[in-house]
Amino acid sequence: MKLTGRDAQAFFRKPDPSRAGVLLFGEDAMRVAHRRQEVIGALVGPEGEAEMRLTRIPASELRRDSAMLLDAIKSQGFFPGPRVAFVEDATDGLTDVIKTALDEWREGDAQIIVTAGQLAAKSKLRKLFEGFHNAFSIGIYSDPPGRDEIEAALRKAGLEQVDRAAFEALEGLARALDPGDFRQVLEKVALYKLDDPEPLTPDEVALCAPASIEAELDDILNVVAEGRSAEIGPLVQRLEGQGVNPVTLLIMAMRHFRVLYALASAQGGPQAGVQRLRPPLFGPRRDRMLRQAQNWSADRLEAALGMLMDTDLSIRSAGQRAPAMALVERGFVRLAWLSNRR
Repeated sequence: MKLTGRDAQAFFRKPDPSRAGVLLFGEDAMRVAHRRQEVIGALVGPEGEAEMRLTRIPASELRRDSAMLLDAIKSQGFFPGPRVAFVEDATDGLTDVIKTALDEWREGDAQIIVTAGQLAAKSKLRKLFEGFHNAFSIGIYSDPPGRDEIEAALRKAGLEQVDRAAFEALEGLARALDPGDFRQVLEKVALYKLDDPEPLTPDEVALCAPASIEAELDDILNVVAEGRSAEIGPLVQRLEGQGVNPVTLLIMAMRHFRVLYALASAQGGPQAGVQRLRPPLFGPRRDRMLRQAQNWSADRLEAALGMLMDTDLSIRSAGQRAPAMALVERGFVRLAWLSNRR
């Protein structure tokens, strides 16, 4: 049977122990591994592996000894409790071996968890699980988690009180981060809010969010957008010393000014525009960019984007001999002057 959407999420939260097994497949190995850990943990508990109730079977070993899986699901361990036989990195070549194990599975045997890479719709292994009366097949795709998934993850992390703006901030992080990184953020937020009865706020989410190259560049982008031209030179030199590429600086600046343009040109003004922005801004960064957008007009932001594009073309020009970082610095100074015009 094939599970998708809410049915798949319900299975991840509470796997059905009466089923013979499940196939988890997808092109993103990290996402597949995250879901596999979630399912196995729900079935055997945190001590399952220590109590030898989890048998790991690499696909390469199963190819050499086709009886390993059947032996694993039938064998009884020293410790009571549910058991799992986990086959890692399976391919269509193991379909017959896995089918034999599914056919022989009886209630009380170890459940079969199989992971695989991307499988086409015609895959023999995928068809086996989708057509088997007592097993599931779940595709793991690179889509960002939905509201239900985030709410379930918050409950699992012990975060019950979350205001709307903080939830939107977490949604933005969920779209930007890998599942493992997002889970670490939730754990960090839960630890930060330990014994704090007040609802989670966007500022607290921002404090716990991981640093990124955008955060590293925020200083220079804010200085430019706020017209503080005297601070540009030292900041550019520092970024150059850290190995930041001039083209990267320009790309990030264009992204920053496009957001400002979207806010300044929004119907109802920047305050209305920031509510509709996707992905959303949150915390101190939201407040700061809102102030910046209110100090620029849409016309001047159009001119600023044109100046950034001209600088980018100059850097990429085959005949250009001037140092690229110097051209970027000059462009940033011109933008700072433009921001001070009224």
